[in-house]
Amino acid sequence: MTVLRSTHQPGANPALRELLDDLDQELEKARGGGGEKYVRRHHERGKLLPRERIELLIDRDSAFLELSPLAGWGSEYTVGASVVTGIGVVEGVECVLVANDPTVKGGASNPWTVKKTFRAADIARENRLPLVNLVESGGADLPSQAEIFIPGGRAFRDLTRLSAAGIPTIALVFGNSTAGGAYVPGMCDHVVMVRGRAKVFLGGPPLVKMATGEDADDEELGGAEMHARTSGLADYLADDERDAIRIGRRIVANLNWHKLGPPPGPVSEPRYDAEDLLAIAQTDLRQPVDPREVLARITDGSEFDEFKPDYGTSLVTGWARVHGYPVGVLANARGVLFSAESQKATQFIQLANQSDIPLLFLQNTTGYMVGKEYEQGGIIKHGAQMINAVANSRVPHVTIVLGASYGAGNYGMCGRAYDPRFLFTWPNAKSAVMGPAQLAGVISIVARQAAEARGQHYDDEGDRAMRAMVEQQIEQQSLAKFLTGRLYDDGIIDPRDTRTVLGICLSAIHSGPIEGARGYGVFRM
Repeated sequence: MTVLRSTHQPGANPALRELLDDLDQELEKARGGGGEKYVRRHHERGKLLPRERIELLIDRDSAFLELSPLAGWGSEYTVGASVVTGIGVVEGVECVLVANDPTVKGGASNPWTVKKTFRAADIARENRLPLVNLVESGGADLPSQAEIFIPGGRAFRDLTRLSAAGIPTIALVFGNSTAGGAYVPGMCDHVVMVRGRAKVFLGGPPLVKMATGEDADDEELGGAEMHARTSGLADYLADDERDAIRIGRRIVANLNWHKLGPPPGPVSEPRYDAEDLLAIAQTDLRQPVDPREVLARITDGSEFDEFKPDYGTSLVTGWARVHGYPVGVLANARGVLFSAESQKATQFIQLANQSDIPLLFLQNTTGYMVGKEYEQGGIIKHGAQMINAVANSRVPHVTIVLGASYGAGNYGMCGRAYDPRFLFTWPNAKSAVMGPAQLAGVISIVARQAAEARGQHYDDEGDRAMRAMVEQQIEQQSLAKFLTGRLYDDGIIDPRDTRTVLGICLSAIHSGPIEGARGYGVFRM
């Protein structure tokens, strides 16, 4: 392959470091769960925190890629959505892990918990990864039941469909798993319960008393020993939490699990330092970023064979390897997508599908070009070709948002709506239908034209106030923290971790077969 030559001059980017410091503070809040008081109370009861359980479950010194750690950010719910999800290696097998956080309202599920666990189940299904639930939940957060009850049933549907697809599901029950939460162990293939701690029942003693008049205690209704000896719901009875984790690891070891995708080739480190990415990333998104400088720091050996380098030059396409896995890369170079870039992307995506090569999208786009010349030149149909190719591509996609992600460029470059297997964001990234100033300007023009059509005077002072308000609102709603809080990505990552994150994702993807599309719909010509 061709070795990329970097022209980047080492330097600092204080604004990006401030964003990273802010990100660290927000992540610390998520790791703090329900707060010091509830964490201390949990430990005093001899119980482990969700991340402590995960650390014991995964292989020693192996990586854990946490997903959506800031879910619920900016909402009324605790950052992190009272659940920890991610990908970890257990007995050499990559698994999706879902761990309730009992320090947040006893691990009760709120609307963001539901969305976050749905996403984890999707990742398990799409990438053929066993799913391990580390259960301790009081069921639904009752004050928000209207937003949970009806959509929440999908969680149980997902478990049964994973099992039907031959993807193992495991429940390690450390404490309460009540009401709807009882169906998590009820629908998993393998169930471990901790003696004297696990309580699994549809209705607790108060509800049973009200519904039937029967008096019963927790152990009679749903204790671990009862389920191991009487109901048969528990397959294994653990002495304590560490024993449950030991049994869970043995269950995974006995799955006889094998990857179906091709193995990686030899791995070589990039020739350039990932530290440079802190200066390459731009906080002023009007400044262009050469994606080749990024690729030189994330691809094996800093090697990249560029496809059509002299055609459609604002989109860089080509072939590379990351941690030994082949990828086809589509990366925005100067933001705007023209007709040539759209046609180039369409052809490249088809080639990747013919060769069964996953695609990596590096987003930094302001969208498709507008204007009379470009509309008459067919930008709509050429953009539609690219979006058609992305939507109907069958090789796995991974998307990293490096900077701007505006307008239909978000779609053409495989944004969340186009179901990439994984999507991560740099902390400087922003995404919206268009830039704040442009959006406010459009609203202003439309309002002025409407007033003129009615023969009314247009309030210029009110217009300035409106534009300032709209710009501020759109700016706030386009920030990475706002978007990740709503699970529009799988997490904000430090740019220096991009190669590592991609390696974990590509390895997980190859747990399943890699097969491209062999046919497409109608392309408008």
